[in-house]
Amino acid sequence: MKAFLKYREIWLAAAIIVLIGLISTRFPAFADPGNLGQVFNDTSILMILALGQMVVILTRSIDLSMASNLCFTGMVVAMLNAAHPAIPIPVLIVIALAVGLALGAINGLLVWRLNIPSIVVTLGTLTIYRGATFVLSGGAWVNADKMSPEFIGFQRAAFLGIPVLSWIAILVIALFFVLMTRTALGRSIYAIGVNPTASIYTGIDVGRTKFIVFCISGMIGGLAGYLWISRYVIASVEVANGYELNIIAACVIGGISIAGGIGSVGGAVLGALFLGIISNALPVINISPFWQMAISGSAIILAVVLNARGERQQGRIILRKAEAA
Repeated sequence: MKAFLKYREIWLAAAIIVLIGLISTRFPAFADPGNLGQVFNDTSILMILALGQMVVILTRSIDLSMASNLCFTGMVVAMLNAAHPAIPIPVLIVIALAVGLALGAINGLLVWRLNIPSIVVTLGTLTIYRGATFVLSGGAWVNADKMSPEFIGFQRAAFLGIPVLSWIAILVIALFFVLMTRTALGRSIYAIGVNPTASIYTGIDVGRTKFIVFCISGMIGGLAGYLWISRYVIASVEVANGYELNIIAACVIGGISIAGGIGSVGGAVLGALFLGIISNALPVINISPFWQMAISGSAIILAVVLNARGERQQGRIILRKAEAA
C-alpha cells in the first residue's frame, strides 16, 4: 500500500475526486456522469497537446511553439475546407498531421543539427509560425459560414454515445501509452532525460531522438489545429494565443519533471483534466475571473513545489541506498 501511494498519479486522481466533491457541494449537477463526460470532452484537446509536450519535456527540452503550430495548421485546413468543401475530413486530418509534422521537424532539425537550445528555437518559431498564419490568411478570419457542415460536425458526431473528439483523445492516450511503455523509443526518451551522457554510451542517438520527439510534438499540434478550429468554428491569427502556457502547466501539474526523465502518460492526462475541471467549474460556481486565474496559478505553483520536493526526495533515497551499500 505504501509503495502504491508513491505514485504521483494516485494523489492527483484523489485530488481530482476531492475537487469534484467540493464543487458538488455548491453545484450538485457537476458530478453527474453526463457532465463529467462533457468536461472530459472539453479537455480533450488540452490532453492531446499535453501528451505531445510531455515527450519533449522528458528529453530535457521544451516546445513553446505548439500553440502557434496549432494556429497555422488550423488556418491551413480551414482555408482548404472553405475553398474546396468536397475534400473528405480524413484527408484534411492527414494534411493537418503532415503540416504539423513539417513544423515540428523544423524545430527538431534546429535543435539536433545546430545544437541550439530548444527554448530559443521554439521561442523563435512561436513568432514565425504565427506570423506565417497572418501572411497565409492576409489577416482575414475563416468563420463558421465558410466551413462545410462536415468540417464542423465530424468531431461532434457520437459513436457509442461518446463524441468523436473524446474517442480521438482516448486513441491518442492509448498510442502514447504504448509508445512510452512498450517501445525502444519510449525507453530512449526516458534515458535521455535521466542522463544524456550515459545515454550516448548505451548507443542512443540523443540528437536523432530529440528530432523525433519534436516531430511527434509537431504532429500533435497539427492534429489539435483541426480539432480546435472545427470545435470553435473560427480560424484567425489569435487562435490559441498564449495556450502554450496551459499545455506546459498541464504537464507540470501532472508530475512531468521540467528537468526531464520523470513523468507518465497518466500524469499528463490527469494534469490536463485537473485544469479542465477548474476551468469548467469555477465559472459555474460564480468565481470571478480574477480568482479563477489566481486559483489556476496557485495550483501550478503547488504542483511545481511538490515536483521539486519529490525529485529531491528521490535523490536522498538514492544517497541513503549508496551509503547503506
